[in-house]
Amino acid sequence: MPRPPAVGAAAPDFELPGIVLSTSPAPEIRRGTYRLSERPARPLLLAFYPGDDTPVCTRQLCSYSAGLDGFASVGTDVWAISRQDLDSHESFASGRGIELPLLSDLDGTVTAAYGIAVPGLGLRRSVFLVDVAGIVRWRHVGLVGLSFPSREDLLAAVRSLDR
Repeated sequence: MPRPPAVGAAAPDFELPGIVLSTSPAPEIRRGTYRLSERPARPLLLAFYPGDDTPVCTRQLCSYSAGLDGFASVGTDVWAISRQDLDSHESFASGRGIELPLLSDLDGTVTAAYGIAVPGLGLRRSVFLVDVAGIVRWRHVGLVGLSFPSREDLLAAVRSLDR
């Protein structure tokens, strides 16, 4: 099984389907395809989470979504990835007001490429900061998955990047 990419290593490229909730002017869900190699030239936080509508995942993604203005102010995007399908993501985003892209890794290919797959359980809660060149500059790979990096920790990691 692959290991998570080390800080300084290239982030594995991927293409996944995803949804994003927009609440302005009216709530709307947009589906699309997300490619790591085709994202805007800005740092990106990839937040891998075990499941929609679970207690810790809900706290984590609601926190990150509530902080999107802070991430935007430091020129950083946030994408969240789990193994649920797009319908599950739509329900989760709509019910909780989560406005960051939720990507679907149904077959676990991306989770495996990032070395965070847990056979029989899904994935290890993890966050990777990928710079504009596609290099991992910071990472947090959870052992148990009951905690997650705070918005403040993530913003500090982004601010530490040499731009």
